[in-house]
Amino acid sequence: MTRTAQCPLLFLDVDGPLIPFGATSRPHPTYETGPGTPGTGANPLLTRVNPQHGPRLAALPCELVRATTWMEDANAWIAPRISLPPLPVVHWPEPSDADADGADGREEQDERDGLHWKTRALVARAAGRPFVWVDDEITDTDRAWVAVHHPGPAPLHRVDPRRGLADRDYTAVGAWLRGVAGEA
Repeated sequence: MTRTAQCPLLFLDVDGPLIPFGATSRPHPTYETGPGTPGTGANPLLTRVNPQHGPRLAALPCELVRATTWMEDANAWIAPRISLPPLPVVHWPEPSDADADGADGREEQDERDGLHWKTRALVARAAGRPFVWVDDEITDTDRAWVAVHHPGPAPLHRVDPRRGLADRDYTAVGAWLRGVAGEA
């Protein structure tokens, strides 16, 4: 995993990409963990985390950043299951009093327009650096907003939450990252 100031960022969600969920025609695969693995028994969906994600993510030419409501719990409970070190975490802004009251209307308008609540924060965190966002809730509205508000390249890659990250996702994201890394 490359960690330089100019390499692209990969913002990674947990639920959906790493923990598949939702109705499928077959049961979701599960994976054994060793005794004492953090989170064992606390969340039954953690058994769906495929340990092969760690090496595959680590091999990508980017800086991995957790973009999830799991926050630091992703480093405590997910990272050991996939053999990744603790990663930087996007800290989501707290709604201001104005937002809570609807006085400035930005959050409310974003919601009405279909913009994901993470989108603005991820563009701010990227601060102009190239990034790819991997999540199961990305829409064309998010893509259009990022295209207008982010000066660098930034594909938003939607993962099917019923299957989680799959070979075709790694192929697409990896090809884009290698292309951007080749430009630097």
